[in-house]
Amino acid sequence: MDDTGGQLERLDRLAGPEGTALLGRLAGADRSGDAALRLGTALRREHDADLVADAMAQAGLRDRAAAKFSRASSMWFTREGLEQASSEVVARHRAARYAGLGRLADLCCGIGGDLLALAGGHEVTGVDRDPVHRWMAERNAAVYDGRGRTVGGDVRDADLSGVDGVFVDPARRTSGGRMRTGDSEPPLDWCLGLTGRVPAVGIKAAPGIDRDLVPPGWEIEFLALGREIKESAIWSPALATARARATVLDPDGTAHTLAGEPDPADGDTGIPVTESGAWLLDPNPTVTRAGLVSALAVRSGTTRIDPRIAFLTAGDRPEPSPFARTLRVIDSRPWDQKRLPRLLRELDVGAVDVRRRGLAGDVDAIARKLRGRGSRRATVVMTRADDRPWGLVCVDP
Repeated sequence: MDDTGGQLERLDRLAGPEGTALLGRLAGADRSGDAALRLGTALRREHDADLVADAMAQAGLRDRAAAKFSRASSMWFTREGLEQASSEVVARHRAARYAGLGRLADLCCGIGGDLLALAGGHEVTGVDRDPVHRWMAERNAAVYDGRGRTVGGDVRDADLSGVDGVFVDPARRTSGGRMRTGDSEPPLDWCLGLTGRVPAVGIKAAPGIDRDLVPPGWEIEFLALGREIKESAIWSPALATARARATVLDPDGTAHTLAGEPDPADGDTGIPVTESGAWLLDPNPTVTRAGLVSALAVRSGTTRIDPRIAFLTAGDRPEPSPFARTLRVIDSRPWDQKRLPRLLRELDVGAVDVRRRGLAGDVDAIARKLRGRGSRRATVVMTRADDRPWGLVCVDP
């Protein structure tokens, strides 16, 4: 597409009767490999080439978006908008924070990934300077039967009078790529300052954000789908319920949360340090990012193998937890990479995963060197135990 006006004209045409019918045909068609070329050639005999190209591109984006949105087949996307949008499951989880509030504002709303969730129970105004994304955001909210409208302009100039709650997703990318972790546009300080206008504020942030950037009284929440950490959210005192929170979401949106005070930087957590037992807990990345390893130890009845390392251990098998992967330890000894291949052969290990905390090393290179011909798959853990380089060989239960 060309200029903004041209893009909107082409989108309007794609959303019209001819474009809608064309998108419907593409949705059920084989568009893989050579089939896409044959299909495109056939469609251009019946439709304008630009319309076919736009429909093919939109159909491809809808295919990709199905991993994030249950109604992706009826939604509208740009490549950049889809990449930056939160998934439906994450957005719905965040939207629950605003329960009981009235009018909301979604600043930097993009293609409406959060707008559609917020608009499910509120009157929401999305603000974005990109007319194409605003066009898409309103339609995407409508796909989910939400009451979302958009206005254009710089979010710094947004009218927040009568607004009860704000969600802001500042840009963390430029035309040159990703910004440094912690940088955004508008900057984090400006987003935090929104509480001077509206007390209830939520801010989307990168999963690698430094917790020290979050002011006292605010909450930092790290969110994962399964074991894959996706992003974080910062909640103002009016919406906060803890200092730090680890949230693990199931595919159906069920949320598992662990909340509390982060572990102190000096490592004095009060959790006993013991030798590695028969079981090892590898905490979910949300737990480690939130600094809640000790909170998980208390909940799971486990101990630490080192005061500064985020592995937990137990003699008896712990209860399954969404906050950690549970591994059975089949060998535990001081780290000796030269002897490890022989040990793995003795243990009949072939395929190897490597988990590293507290020791230096190229995980992928080490895994390639350790891969053998045995029948068992194992996880080799490179770590420290009581401040000594330590290695464990573990298997799934």
